[in-house]
Amino acid sequence: MNAVNLLGFDLEGLAAFCEQLGEKRFRATQLFRWIHQKGASDFEQMSDLAKSLREKLRGKAHITALPVISEHVSADGTIKWLFDVGGGNAVESVFIPEDDRGTLCVSSQAGCAVGCRFCSTGHQGFSRNLDTAEIIAQLWYAEHSLRQRFKSSERVITNVVMMGMGEPLQNYSALVPALRMMLDDHGYGLSRRRVTVSTSGVVPMIDRLREDVPVALAVSLHAPTDPLRDQLVPLNKKYPIAELLEACNRYLEKAPRDFITFEYCMLDGVNDTPEQAEQLVKLLRGKVSCKLNLIPFNPFPASGLKRSSNARVQAFAEVLIKSGIVTTVRKTRGDDIDAACGQLAGEVQDRTRVEQRMVRAPVVVHGLGGRNPQ
Repeated sequence: MNAVNLLGFDLEGLAAFCEQLGEKRFRATQLFRWIHQKGASDFEQMSDLAKSLREKLRGKAHITALPVISEHVSADGTIKWLFDVGGGNAVESVFIPEDDRGTLCVSSQAGCAVGCRFCSTGHQGFSRNLDTAEIIAQLWYAEHSLRQRFKSSERVITNVVMMGMGEPLQNYSALVPALRMMLDDHGYGLSRRRVTVSTSGVVPMIDRLREDVPVALAVSLHAPTDPLRDQLVPLNKKYPIAELLEACNRYLEKAPRDFITFEYCMLDGVNDTPEQAEQLVKLLRGKVSCKLNLIPFNPFPASGLKRSSNARVQAFAEVLIKSGIVTTVRKTRGDDIDAACGQLAGEVQDRTRVEQRMVRAPVVVHGLGGRNPQ
């Protein structure tokens, strides 16, 4: 039996592993608590485990975090880590402290194959999926290093958002065990309301998540019409808006919240006009229970796009709010260390030749007369 990283097992998987060693299930629960609640990586630390089990584990298993390449701390307290996942690839995770919560943004892939125009990760291309151990290792390292840093015996990370590098629902088999570890009372003990999966709209996998582990759902919408969303979120050509909204309504039947969060990145002259706000109202009001999260665009040279002005964002939000749609404008955090939404890039050995496919052609806005960024 090759040595395995125990960070890759949810409780059921760890119980099966322990059974292979001839151990009872309660031993798996003890081991699981030591790993995730206490942050132990040395089997000798696990004082209530039988010595015979500790001896079995040596050579057959290990608890290994991802190597940290760099850490950057923003002026607002946001922390960004760059983790080495091997093969020339690195992924980023971001901790966002607030008065009433501590949120960790976790990556699920080295790069991303979706290729959204406004996302820095997408412009790097795609290398590979992370495995479950690599996903949960980001949380494991962040939680236990932050406890030491803040000299806290209490949980520091209260919320997890799968909004880092990658499309989580395109790495479904590794995502689900990681989510189960986050929710497990013997692990991180987070409620389903406090774990969010963000997706660009992989409709079949939204339906699977609804059945397997329905946590909070955030959907990258970014446009009120299919022609525009086709340009901004290429996955829309496969799963257009109408199909996506139907999947959202199905998801709400088992969701921990009574609304879907729609993310909407505000792009100057592209999707930020009052007319487009009215189109969004017509699309959503009475059709799906939702909350709109307007996100100031964080520019990067390869996108060819610009951030909407504050006045334009506020005018757009007013149209939505007056229509009765709950709307917030996301506060930009960590942009001085490139840790804000859409800025996570890491290092990716691109297998998709994205630079040859994604060009800085202007986004064409049909029938609204909006100017196009050059």
